[in-house]
Amino acid sequence: MKKKKLNFKRSPNTLRLVRLGIDTYQEPVVYMKQDCHVCRSEGFSAQSRVLIETSKRSIIATLNVIHDGMLKAGEAGLSEAAWRLLKVRENQLASFSHPKPLDSLSYVRRKAYGHSLSDQAFQEVIHDIVKGRYADVHLAAFITACSGDSLNPREKVSLTQAMVNAGERLEWPDELVMDKHCVGGLPGNRTTPIIVPIIAAFGLKMPKTSSRAITSPAGTADTMAVLTQVSLSLKKIHQVIAREGACMAYGGAMKLSPADDTLIRVERVLDLDSQGQLVASVLSKKIAAGATHVIIDLPMGPTAKVRSLKAAQALSHDLKYVAKHLGLKIKVILTDGRQPVGYGIGPALEARDVLAVLQGKPEAPQDLRERSLDLAGELLELSGKLKKGQGRKTAAALLDNGEAWKKFQAICRAQGGLFEPPIAKYQHSIAANCSGKVIEIDNRLLARVAKLAGAPADMAAGLQLHKKLGDFIQKDESLFTVHAESQGELEYALDYVKSHDDIFQIRRRK
Repeated sequence: MKKKKLNFKRSPNTLRLVRLGIDTYQEPVVYMKQDCHVCRSEGFSAQSRVLIETSKRSIIATLNVIHDGMLKAGEAGLSEAAWRLLKVRENQLASFSHPKPLDSLSYVRRKAYGHSLSDQAFQEVIHDIVKGRYADVHLAAFITACSGDSLNPREKVSLTQAMVNAGERLEWPDELVMDKHCVGGLPGNRTTPIIVPIIAAFGLKMPKTSSRAITSPAGTADTMAVLTQVSLSLKKIHQVIAREGACMAYGGAMKLSPADDTLIRVERVLDLDSQGQLVASVLSKKIAAGATHVIIDLPMGPTAKVRSLKAAQALSHDLKYVAKHLGLKIKVILTDGRQPVGYGIGPALEARDVLAVLQGKPEAPQDLRERSLDLAGELLELSGKLKKGQGRKTAAALLDNGEAWKKFQAICRAQGGLFEPPIAKYQHSIAANCSGKVIEIDNRLLARVAKLAGAPADMAAGLQLHKKLGDFIQKDESLFTVHAESQGELEYALDYVKSHDDIFQIRRRK
């Protein structure tokens, strides 16, 4: 049946589109005057979901009602997100109507009441999410309904598969396609930019796609964005892989497991990262990127994301279970999550640590180097190309002889160039209030300080550690330095530090 073309000039429910320049992040929002004839005739009210159609595209947006003179008669305003999605021009006509009822919301309600969902239910929910049919309140409801232990093993497989099916998939001719992921929660744990060039220098493919930070001061994509271009198209990724054997790209710039990027946006606001969705998020993107062999770094510590051995074992079991059912070979490595890795927390500061390790500088953080070599060695052995015990030695040789650094530079050049990390304009040192030995560091509080200072939105913001667990410190000696791009953000972070004197626990000298 041929689709009927809309006649915008004659339709009574058309308005001229105006770009208001309002940033609503990724949520499309439409603005209408309270007395607008379309608003009144359609019975729209604030927070209504509105179908907006042009001759070429359509989106569903959330309505905000205007009571002052921001808009003229016959106009509707669009947020930046809505404007980008519709790809319209100023004063272009669009039609406004109620979208069709969302049948898949019945599954969200069912899950909220504790019932299990079928494969088809997850497929329909994720399909509607990707199509932009869910408002943020619907997304929050779905995320909350799936949080905690509410997803059984089969549902975790179903959710992961649905997220893979909703997007594009990279395909590679190679039998072995390597990948690595960290479940997060540990500031400064930026091993990926060191592991990728080691694996590529060895001769294995590693098309690494990473996320932006969810609840942390920096993700791998944030740190790599300091050093090179990471928003690569699928075509560009294929070019980089063909040339260098590896890439380090931002997954959100592509349509690999696109539902995950939408869910992450709301999870960030909720400060919620449930286990079932974490498993689906991690593995769906690995499968979509075409990976066959994956190492999962699972840091464990009292202030890490995973706080106990029991929790780590449960998450490890879920990852292995889902991976096995979806044909992915993985190995989960439990690592030390008691303190940050490296010295820097925040995109640019973490990038400096990465460069120092790759370049073999004497001041490079040894914990970052050693953890990177451990994980790279495990990944090399998982490939089957090396016997047990040979992986770490091989990884260390590739790092020490400069091959990994050469490969890193080559990958960056292929992606768009290698840039110098910026330095924050404002810096302030935090001193110890007593002499003694550092016996405990709160990862979550340190991450909070870095975020209040502006990370990851401000690349140079964050903090630089000067002491680690087991170090001795003198009274008034610096524990860490806060970096910020504005005086206001610096003061905001310092106020938080003043009210939290338990970030570092120091055992006083007798």
